[in-house]
Amino acid sequence: MLVNCAVYENGKKLGDIPKEEIHLNLGKPDRFVWVALRDPADSELQEMQREFGLHELAVEDALHGHQRPKVDEYGDCLLAVMHTLELTEGNSELFDGEVNVFVGRDYLLSVRKRTRVGFSIVRQRAEREPHLLKEGPGYVLYLLLDAVVDSYFLVIDALENELERIESRIFEGEPTRGNIEALYDLKRKIMMVRHASLPLQEAAGKLHGGRVPAVVTGVQEYLRDVYDHLTRINQSIDSLRDMLTTAITVNLSLVTVHENDTMKKLAACAALVAVPTLIAGIYGMNFDVMPELRWQYGYPATLGVMAAVDLYVFYRFRRAGWL
Repeated sequence: MLVNCAVYENGKKLGDIPKEEIHLNLGKPDRFVWVALRDPADSELQEMQREFGLHELAVEDALHGHQRPKVDEYGDCLLAVMHTLELTEGNSELFDGEVNVFVGRDYLLSVRKRTRVGFSIVRQRAEREPHLLKEGPGYVLYLLLDAVVDSYFLVIDALENELERIESRIFEGEPTRGNIEALYDLKRKIMMVRHASLPLQEAAGKLHGGRVPAVVTGVQEYLRDVYDHLTRINQSIDSLRDMLTTAITVNLSLVTVHENDTMKKLAACAALVAVPTLIAGIYGMNFDVMPELRWQYGYPATLGVMAAVDLYVFYRFRRAGWL
């Protein structure tokens, strides 16, 4: 569906226009059209292809979706693909969306797929900065990149807090299978962030150094800032992965220690049962000549010996920490 279609001149918004009038505002000095689509039908994208003269390969990427983050040039048109990351309430699930941005000399077309949060804040920010919006569609591309990358910081912070909570459960209580499952679920989320940010860092590097596309020549310093942010994010991801690996190792070690403690207790209990079983087994051999066989206090004396030996064994195990 069409979310927004507006025309800008010299950094100021002239107004919203119907999509049928897009071609009337193209090719004019210091003027560009900004169109936003969300989960568009194939026919809508093909209509935008005719309006802006988009390359068929670029449109094919947007139609199929599930593209790797990248920046491709098609003549005077630039296609930037980004992945959006959105956590549900309670951080129980991480959703991966996609944004395809077509940037030309006098237009910018953004196509959102599988995303929940829009870019209305980005449009408001752009309209509050007409002195920068004069740079044209290249500056809008920077704002979209910056908004997506900033959302990665929020996701990283949430994942770090989740790891801290899991670590607290590991050390405060007994290590359980649930902790292992939570750690591996967290690892899956971290890999999703990495798959979104690492290729985007490589793509952003093409926009601020060396030969850069003509549509972004005026905003290279801003795009370098995005690249620096992505570098920090990827460093944070590497640190988080190391901490997660350590947490998994510690949890497994604690599980082993807990199992060893359990085995010690079981062995101690078996020893306590073995003493009276041994004595009772000897007296159950039915031989005629046995100690205290016909003594009237033989039965209570035997029970007393069993209890005394068990108490002594229990005392020794208790001191050794097995019970």
